[in-house]
Amino acid sequence: MRQTPLLLSSILGLALAALAQDPLPSWQDTAARRDVIAFVERVTKPGSPDFVPPAERLATFDNDGTLWSEQPLYFQFFFAVDRVKAMADKHPEWQTQEPFASLLKGDMKAALAGGEKSILEIVSATHSGMTTEEFQLVAKAWLATARHPATGRLYTEMVFQPMLELLTYLRANGFRTCIVSGGGVEFLRAFAEATYGIPPEQVVGSVGKHKFELRDGVPAIVKQPGIEFLDDKEGKPVAIERIFGRRPIAAFGNSDGDLQMLQWTAAGPGARLCLYVHHDDGDREFAYDRKSSVGKLDKGLDEAAAKHWTVVSMKNDWRVVYPPK
Repeated sequence: MRQTPLLLSSILGLALAALAQDPLPSWQDTAARRDVIAFVERVTKPGSPDFVPPAERLATFDNDGTLWSEQPLYFQFFFAVDRVKAMADKHPEWQTQEPFASLLKGDMKAALAGGEKSILEIVSATHSGMTTEEFQLVAKAWLATARHPATGRLYTEMVFQPMLELLTYLRANGFRTCIVSGGGVEFLRAFAEATYGIPPEQVVGSVGKHKFELRDGVPAIVKQPGIEFLDDKEGKPVAIERIFGRRPIAAFGNSDGDLQMLQWTAAGPGARLCLYVHHDDGDREFAYDRKSSVGKLDKGLDEAAAKHWTVVSMKNDWRVVYPPK
């Protein structure tokens, strides 16, 4: 049924009314929640010394570990592993070629023995050779059916309900919410709009190599092997400046890979919000920080304490973690 302007206006009005009553219902009434609300009120209240015009209200979010889970491995890597299995018939050489041989035998530890080099090799082999449109279709089909090995949930069901509420709250207050992630940009764009309400042009991620081709006379952008830009650590503020041309006034992360984004945000003038999601809830999600090989939070935890950034305890600050099924 076509939605009329009046209907859309009514829906928006109800949404804003709900936010006014309780903008973050899945958050406990703790210092973290109060920090967020106080910041938003300071920068959006006309006449406030910290008022920020809507055009300058940029908020950047890491994805893995900040908007959805990331353990025991980044979800995009699970996608790449399933792609290896799906593509194996067309690559008989993978039966003896590492790291593919170990993956096909189900030996993840051996497959990852080569560290970052092995990961990049797996991702490059499974993400290239197709057009960007073809990749989108493959990624969306996988996300619609694949389930996490520990929780049994669809990966898009492992988004954090409190962060979904935060995205909605910020947008209702004139913020532009953007993803700045180390994950592959095309993979992120396959689900970000439907899952987070963040459109493709507001998604920044690591970028592989691309080539323009005419395929049967039709223009296409074809994904090539190799990485052109890694959107992690120092790369994050560089990417924000390159893509948006504006320093965020709020930044959200969960690991040392987000530290430079938070540092750059905090260094700007006026009111700033820098927030770390701390994974300390082993019962409802996963507990890890300083010694984790995935989503390590060590230097960032120390800097957050020294600079009085907001640190969200998943265990103590969130009423729920995942959306209800």
